Amino acid sequence: MEFKDYYKIMGVARDATQDEIKRAYRQLARKYHPDVSKDPEAEIRFKELGEAYAVLKDLEKRAAYDRLGANWQAGQDFRPPPDWNAGFEFSGDGANGRGAEDFSDFFESLYGRGFAGAGRGQREFHARGEDRHAQIMVDLADAYSGATRVITLGTPEVDTNGRVTMRSHQLNVTIPRGVRAGQHIRLTGQGAPGIGQGKAGDLYLEVAFNPHAHFRVEQRDVFLDLSLAPWEAALGATVSVPTPDATVDLKIPPNSKSGGKLRLKGRGIPGNTPGDFYVVLQVVLPVAESEADKAFYASMAEQFKSFKPRSRLGA
Repeated sequence: MEFKDYYKIMGVARDATQDEIKRAYRQLARKYHPDVSKDPEAEIRFKELGEAYAVLKDLEKRAAYDRLGANWQAGQDFRPPPDWNAGFEFSGDGANGRGAEDFSDFFESLYGRGFAGAGRGQREFHARGEDRHAQIMVDLADAYSGATRVITLGTPEVDTNGRVTMRSHQLNVTIPRGVRAGQHIRLTGQGAPGIGQGKAGDLYLEVAFNPHAHFRVEQRDVFLDLSLAPWEAALGATVSVPTPDATVDLKIPPNSKSGGKLRLKGRGIPGNTPGDFYVVLQVVLPVAESEADKAFYASMAEQFKSFKPRSRLGA
């Protein structure tokens, strides 16, 4: 069906006040009234104005129309979202006389056939508020122990002049122990306010972890790159390893290789099935700065002259 941009029909901006909308309607209604205007399309324009004004003059109907948001595409065919009518209720008597049957298919697709704001009857409009989505950044340590965070949200409101303003308010958010990146925390009733007697929507916070200097996370598993001296890797050692909730003593087996992994089972992010903590070994060579250092490396080369580090390449 053909899209109807009510703001364009009225010649007003989308943030126009209710008084500006009323003045625009009165001016255009006089201009295009079929009994006055000589414009061949006057009757069509007059009906479009009546349809647009029936919505934009009413704050609740206007808010419902504004919910289309990004679906406004002037000049293109419009198809309401599949769940557009979900949560909407229409009650009261229909409009009589010139009104209900004069509204476009687009109008009726939004508000139901026969729904109109003019005439003898009065119809009530109720709709559940939209759900809102935001991201909350938490520390990895919060996933191990749980935490409480304070977030600031901006809520749109209509002021006494009919303009949309933003009001800031704070919420205390409980970060549950075992939360994972990508998981959503639902705050019931903290979404957009409902229209009429409709309930407020919910707020969904998508969890993301703040970058950490040492750890990285994959699902519930946590990884740490652990630097080892060549002799620790060759001879084995016991080294202190930090984890997000404690420091543990880890035994490095002899002849460990760079890139090898050691698993601490169940020491990842908590849960019914907790993740694991992986230590990824990285052998780090000392820099040969002095003549003695260079001589030591030369003696190693002589000692291990049968060692072929590139044997897999055929060299």
